[in-house]
Amino acid sequence: MIDTTIKIQHLSAAYQGKTALKDIDVAIKPQNITGIIGPNGAGKSTFMKALLGLVPNTSGEIVFGGKAIREVRKKIAYVEQRSELDLSFPIDVFGVVLLGTYPSLRLGQRPGKKEKEHAIQALEKVGMSNYAKRQISELSGGQLQRVFIARALAQGAEWIFLDEPFVGIDAVSEKKIFSILKELKEEGKTLLIVHHDLHKVEAYFDEVILLNQELIAAGPVSEIFTAENLQRAYGEIISQLKGAENK
Repeated sequence: MIDTTIKIQHLSAAYQGKTALKDIDVAIKPQNITGIIGPNGAGKSTFMKALLGLVPNTSGEIVFGGKAIREVRKKIAYVEQRSELDLSFPIDVFGVVLLGTYPSLRLGQRPGKKEKEHAIQALEKVGMSNYAKRQISELSGGQLQRVFIARALAQGAEWIFLDEPFVGIDAVSEKKIFSILKELKEEGKTLLIVHHDLHKVEAYFDEVILLNQELIAAGPVSEIFTAENLQRAYGEIISQLKGAENK
């Protein structure tokens, strides 16, 4: 089996001139759903973007299965926060998903029959086939997330990064999306998710990375998601948090 572990050593990063991450060492295990959690301003999204090379790192080394990101970028899919998307861009659902096939094409090559079939299959997998000709501006938050997951599927990504995928969507859509993500994990994909709702951590994640600019703790949810670690990260006990108080 190919090792798809993401190894991060001494990662530091700045955002808008301010230190956002300090000397982080952590390994993200393959074929798991790993959550990145921490208080507002903890550097969760910056951490994800730093792994992807979307913000400059001031120090550190990151390898994906022993390789630099430039060697495996085609196998990495990133679903940004909805607030960062230009939903007014005139493109339909099928067009968005088809974009996922472009990394596998030669420069100047257009998607052909094979790529279009991949896009159709990806839409079917996330239950969005009936929306293929719909403009993305007409979709709900939950529908949008499923379309962008379909784009990752069409890409054939091994690593899937999602930044706050459950923000602004209804409970039914959230349940559908998590079901899809769980299927992807079972198919051998590695998923990394920035998440803010602590009440869902135990239900959603195999592993968790707890940040507050520095690495507070990382590992299996059953070991890391404790009142003591949360106090270290958030500065206070979150007494309403079910299941974490007595660990």
